[in-house]
Amino acid sequence: MRKRGFILMTVCILIVGMLAGCGAGSGQDESQTQSNTGAASENESSAATTEEDSAEVSSEAETDGDGTQGKTLVVYFSATGNTERVAEVIADTTDGELFELEPVDPYTDEDLNYNDDNSRVSQEYADESLRNVELVADTVDDWQDVERIYIGYPVWWGIAAWPVNTFVEANDFTGKTVIPFCTSASSGLGDSGELLAELAGTGDWQEGMRFRSSVSDEDVVAWVESLE
Repeated sequence: MRKRGFILMTVCILIVGMLAGCGAGSGQDESQTQSNTGAASENESSAATTEEDSAEVSSEAETDGDGTQGKTLVVYFSATGNTERVAEVIADTTDGELFELEPVDPYTDEDLNYNDDNSRVSQEYADESLRNVELVADTVDDWQDVERIYIGYPVWWGIAAWPVNTFVEANDFTGKTVIPFCTSASSGLGDSGELLAELAGTGDWQEGMRFRSSVSDEDVVAWVESLE
């Protein structure tokens, strides 16, 4: 009886020991699982952070490009000041840069007397070879940064005042949007914009706008905003 009791006791001890060992192993497995889960979570967080950083860098690259933003240039020739006033309103509205086309030999009031057949403009109109008007400057230093160009002029005999031709011929408008505008007491825009586009041979020339000489600033602003 004693021997049988001793054997039973030994078996019980072994069973209890085995159960204890299983419990400890299970705890270790759970601890290892939790550790692995935590590591995976950290890895996912790190990956997400990396993706966000990459997205920010990509966004900055798209915004900054080569470090320059496309500029708006408002080019104009003004004989009596009407075109200049409209050009200034356009520049203010678009935050554009003004560029005046100034003939080396400026036009006087007598030169602009269209009713005098002997006046400068009348002679230039009659003889196209006289229309090659030299300008003080016909190029812009930051031309490569310009994306949109407004070109303004008075209408002479249904076409753009020819000092503008000198500027158009001197520049490459490839990749640029060009918008003509003119001022006139009676004449319309006519084919002036199309003729300038043909002379340029490059650029995306848009339909232009004719303003009466007494146009209000509000009307000019409304036109510019309609183009956005």
